[in-house]
Amino acid sequence: MKKVVSVSLGSSQRNHSVETEILGEKFSIERIGTDGSKKKAIDLIHTLDGQVDALGIGGTDLYIYAGNRRYMFRETKEIAHAAKLTPIVDGSGLKNTLERRVVEFIQQERITELSGKKVLMVCAVDRFGMAEALTAAGCEMIYGDLIFALGLPFPLRSLRSLDRLARILAPVLTQLPIHMLYPTGSQQEKGQPKFGTYYHDADIIAGDFHFIKKYMPADMTGKVILTNTVTTTDINMLKSRGVSKVITTTPEFAGRSFGTNVIEGVMVALAQKRAEQMQEEDYHRLLDQIGFLPRIVTNE
Repeated sequence: MKKVVSVSLGSSQRNHSVETEILGEKFSIERIGTDGSKKKAIDLIHTLDGQVDALGIGGTDLYIYAGNRRYMFRETKEIAHAAKLTPIVDGSGLKNTLERRVVEFIQQERITELSGKKVLMVCAVDRFGMAEALTAAGCEMIYGDLIFALGLPFPLRSLRSLDRLARILAPVLTQLPIHMLYPTGSQQEKGQPKFGTYYHDADIIAGDFHFIKKYMPADMTGKVILTNTVTTTDINMLKSRGVSKVITTTPEFAGRSFGTNVIEGVMVALAQKRAEQMQEEDYHRLLDQIGFLPRIVTNE
């Protein structure tokens, strides 16, 4: 049995494990939260290194993207370096392949209308593939990178503006501790309604779920959520707030969708390659073979 473990800086309350079969291979897939502790994450990766087929890093990114540039987080790099034997991934490879395909799938299958719709993309540098695909689909975009990462009420309205800003800020911000930019540990279980205008003005709220949840208002009537990993509790919360449809880019496994780092770990384990050896065509080939479909929950 192949084993994939995601070590997350997120809350341990979101831990989950499942056994499944993919392309004839049996898999044990597990997500373990360290409640924001970088030391626990490093220690756990040390323990698992060489004992599992692939490791994922969750609750943070190793890389963020804007335009043709890639920026690496110093703190996440330190965590990733704890793995010497086992391939370790952060989901970047899938964010630039699977998430583009999911947007195309939504269009082709008419899951929800995209062209002309107003989209609040909570953080585009985190999911640049999704941001580009939604832009290409004809969506009217607002990029909330400054709002959700820094708490500054300055929306961006073009990928060009995002690229210019990233060139200035990303080299500095990627040197900061992750918890200053992204909810980790118990912060993931909290939410403080704020910046409600940006939610209310949008038809679709897209991107990382913890950013979406961070400032989400109580009334989300009729909104469509396009995101990554959600639990049953998250789905019930979104339904109670009036969300009409939830689409997750990763499939459902035993009641919840895992993060892209977990699914990328599965891909790496199937390919029997290290993350740096994986090419875009490797992800597309495996995605074609597996036939992963997004999870769609309709509350209408």
